[in-house]
Formats: sequence, C-alpha cells, structure tokens
Amino acid sequence: MLHGKNPGSASDPSFLPLKFRLEREGMLVLLPEMPWSRTRYLQGDWDGAMREVEKHVGTLRARGATRIVLMGHGMGCPAALSHAASRRDVDALVLFAPDHAPHCCYNAPMNVEVRKAIDEARAMVADGKGDQEGDQEGDFRDNNQGRFMTVRMKAKDYLSFFDPQSEADMGVSAPRVPANFPVLTVIGDADPLFRVGRSHLHDRLPANPRSKYLEVRATHVATPDVAREEAIAWIRGAVEQAQGQP
Repeated sequence: MLHGKNPGSASDPSFLPLKFRLEREGMLVLLPEMPWSRTRYLQGDWDGAMREVEKHVGTLRARGATRIVLMGHGMGCPAALSHAASRRDVDALVLFAPDHAPHCCYNAPMNVEVRKAIDEARAMVADGKGDQEGDQEGDFRDNNQGRFMTVRMKAKDYLSFFDPQSEADMGVSAPRVPANFPVLTVIGDADPLFRVGRSHLHDRLPANPRSKYLEVRATHVATPDVAREEAIAWIRGAVEQAQGQP
C-alpha cells in the first residue's frame, strides 16, 4: 500500500483502516512510510522512491506472497504505475483517487507558481546546475489538492517528481504498464481530478478485460474507505483469474 502525498503517511487515517481490512481477508500487507509523506517530503528522487517500492515488494515475496497487488492512494498511484511499468514484478494495481499529475498541473492556469518552478528547474539542469537547489531561498513549489507548498531539493530531483514528461506523470507511465496487468482505478465525484482522471490515466492503459474504472460518491480522502469492499472483491477476482497464468 502506497499512501498519498503530505500529509499522507503510514498512519494515514484515510488508508490505515483498509490495511486492517485486507489483513482480515488473509492478505499479507505492507503500508510503509514513503518519501512523499509528511515527515519525508520530498526526499531523494523518483528513482530512489521506485527502489523503495522494489524493496517492499521483495519483502512480501520473502514472506511467502506469490501474487503482488500494488495499491496506491493519491501520489501512491503514479508511484504504483511507474513501478509496474519499469520493474514489472507485480501482478495487479489498485489506484484510489489518483493524484500528482505534473502535466495537468503545469498547464492549469491556477498553477503559475508550479509552472515557473518547473521551468526554473529545467533551466538549471540545462545549465549544468541540476545538483543545486532552487532560487535564492532554495525552494520550489508544489500544489497538493489546492494547497501550495514549498519544497527544498535539488533541481534534478525536483524535476524527477514534477516534470510533465517524467515517469512521475501518470499519463507517461500508464501506456507502459504491461498489457497483462489488470488495473482497478477508483475516483470520487468530489475529487479535483474527477474530470480528467479517466482520460489522463485509465484510457491510456493497455486494454485488459480485467481492468476496471469505478466512479464513487466520495472526496479524495474518503475514496479508499468508500470503495474498499468493491476493491477487495475486484482483487479476489483478478487474482483468481491470474492463477496458473505465467
């Protein structure tokens, strides 16, 4: 389980109850602290985050798991997509309230601050200054569910999370997910990305008869709880259909 962006965490009340519910179903579950949590925000670069996901997948396999489902909430969704597209060592994806879409953020009129920060970071990398931090205050900008935040990090690391052409963008990673990976995408009707979630993410996935797009009546935060039973049923079905397949 990959939690959402700051203030998301391994103890996130919008995600932690689902962990207990999955464990009651007899599943092995990990909900680790990821480098976009409240206490680690934003740590390292995107490749480093993918290596962490890879480590957690390895932990589950060492504990006896034979089928791995990556489940994301918010920013955990592009992380799950990116990992599946590059590592291909999991079997299915569940994406609750997908968030962190650099392409949409860069082009939205309301996100001028973020667009300027991305352009600044690109210019710094082009000038060989990718290992330096941002402007004189050392800050770049982020917009998380309408809340602007500053982040202090190297220009190249910032771009790994925020460049619209990077693997952190769901529209980039979605087409690269293997066609045999089933994906459940769940988005609430009160989510800021509700209008573009299908076109920017789900419709770009390779066709798979087991994949599903589900709209629910929920906010961004409440989506995992509202859709948990549907998600569990889908996981059971996806895993059963996958048994015996290479």
